[in-house]
Amino acid sequence: MPDNLSEVQRAIAGALPRVQKPARYTGGELNQTVKNWDEIQTKVCIAFPDIYDLGMSNYGTAILYDLVNQRDDALAERAYVPWTDMEAIMREEGIPLTSLENQRPLRDFDILGISLPYETLYTNCLNMLDLGGIPLFSSQRGKNDPLVIAGGHGMLNPEPMHAFLDAVVVGEGEEVLMDIIDAQQAWKKTGEPRQRLLEQLSSIWGVYVPSLYEAHYEDDGTLAYMEKKHEGAAFPIVKRIVAKLPPPTTKLIVPYIDTVHNRIPIEIMRGCTRGCRFCQAGMITRPVRERPVEEVIEALREAMQLTGFEEVGLLSLSSSDYTYVVDLVNRVHEEFGEQNLTVNLPSLRIESVSVDLMEALGGTRRSGFTLAPEAATERMRDIINKPVPTQELLDTAREIYSRGWTTIKLYFMIGHPLEDLEDVQAIADLAKAVRKVGFEEIGHKAKVNVGVSTFVPKPHTPFQWEPCDTIEQMEAKQDLLKKELRGPGLKMNWNDPDETMLEAALSRGDRRLAEVIYTAWKKGAKFDAWHEHFDYALWLEAYEEAGLDPDFYTHRPRLIDETFPWDHIDSTVRKKFLTEDYMMSKRRATRIDCRHRCFACGILPTFTKTRMEHPGEVWQCPEVKPHKDRGKKMDTNTILVEDISVN
Repeated sequence: MPDNLSEVQRAIAGALPRVQKPARYTGGELNQTVKNWDEIQTKVCIAFPDIYDLGMSNYGTAILYDLVNQRDDALAERAYVPWTDMEAIMREEGIPLTSLENQRPLRDFDILGISLPYETLYTNCLNMLDLGGIPLFSSQRGKNDPLVIAGGHGMLNPEPMHAFLDAVVVGEGEEVLMDIIDAQQAWKKTGEPRQRLLEQLSSIWGVYVPSLYEAHYEDDGTLAYMEKKHEGAAFPIVKRIVAKLPPPTTKLIVPYIDTVHNRIPIEIMRGCTRGCRFCQAGMITRPVRERPVEEVIEALREAMQLTGFEEVGLLSLSSSDYTYVVDLVNRVHEEFGEQNLTVNLPSLRIESVSVDLMEALGGTRRSGFTLAPEAATERMRDIINKPVPTQELLDTAREIYSRGWTTIKLYFMIGHPLEDLEDVQAIADLAKAVRKVGFEEIGHKAKVNVGVSTFVPKPHTPFQWEPCDTIEQMEAKQDLLKKELRGPGLKMNWNDPDETMLEAALSRGDRRLAEVIYTAWKKGAKFDAWHEHFDYALWLEAYEEAGLDPDFYTHRPRLIDETFPWDHIDSTVRKKFLTEDYMMSKRRATRIDCRHRCFACGILPTFTKTRMEHPGEVWQCPEVKPHKDRGKKMDTNTILVEDISVN
């Protein structure tokens, strides 16, 4: 086993010729930041619990890496989970998991910040801690161990991971990570016990310290209440919101190998006003904040000079809802057209993909165009609050094909509340109808790729009360679609029902699932998001050993007044609002885009407080602003919040 830093570095170098992709573990890329370890007060490791190829494309970690390294008193380095070939060598030879920049073991850092965007990374998180020489359980860490914090969308219900994390960032991390660094520095000077640091962190807006709370359960296994054990801890823990998006990160690290996205990512808008009832991201990232076009162009100009990437991703949850999207795309083409820059606009909404936008995108490579109707019947789209007429979807498809795109990707979801097999059959029918439009416009070059995922009820959404489909129900629906979606120009992708079962349990789990996660990891569970490594049998064994039934978390309908494990985590969208919206879904009642009218979801009080604390900052919400559809007659199914009474 290596005894010092130089021996660790030599051991890593000796392992590189024996692994599949050595560049995952070397560092040294263009634009990485390497500071003198001995001269810096606070060392932060920004960790993503999956392999380098995926983690390097995570925009959130890139932002935090850049922001921390802008401080003179702190450094940020990166770490990722080693692939199985490298891990086997590391465990055999006792090589610890290290950062890429200075190849320091994770245990040497002051703060380990882990990004957890989805639940199937939980076992990888434990694997990172173990390989990095850090005690897995927060209760076992001492004064010299790193402060282990986590954030991301997978932490809006942090309870299943409560035992392994010292603190959780609830909400947006740009400012709160700076507050955590300041608190850690102040604590280190005092020489006080580690517990004192945790107590101090609990007073920071947006920071949750799980060890300062205790869960109590009813006889039927549901949560009775969450008890606060430290007087200074917040209750509830309110989501952190940045008043104004910081300047886009432009000094992006350029990897030596292909990653998931080799492009310049620029966030043009944060938040969404559409209110899709299944969509956790749309609820928890409120309010909407938009960047000015000139700021995006300037960032793109800098990033291209610093990186040489030939593709840009203009990122948001609903890119075509960005107020200035056509102007932005036109500006990109005007300034960078001669450089053959590819513009990628993910998450386009059918009802806001205008002819003007398609014309503006015309200078890009015309291969695939992605639309996400999510459901194939208007009944189901009303239920999920994505009320797009089928004819409008077909008209949009015709406009896309007629402008030279050959492939349309359609994303659907099965397992929605109140869904029946006729709704599933309609997915195949609609895909064929889109293909027919394509054949009429461009002949048999037209293709339709259909992605079919399975609905998982998520915390902080109107559907958080809903049961998830059983495996038998999922398989019946998938079999129907596999049979129907055949023939020229059609392709279908779907997900493993067992993977859905795991995600569904972890998404709405309570603290008792920490034992299940730990036991599953001990049995060998890791890379649960990778089909070839996922082994649900290990999880079923872990449930059994913990004395828990996974059906309790996946298939059980929730009572409307049930106390949820995440109720003490305030996403700033009120539970009363979510309840009203859930009841509306039962009657196919929809809400219009809240840029047209505010429905009092609960974000307003947080906004008011934040704006008072951040005078002069720019907000796009909660003020209702003009929109291209404002003034149109409301659909007869649109019910306003004051029309609903919930006891």
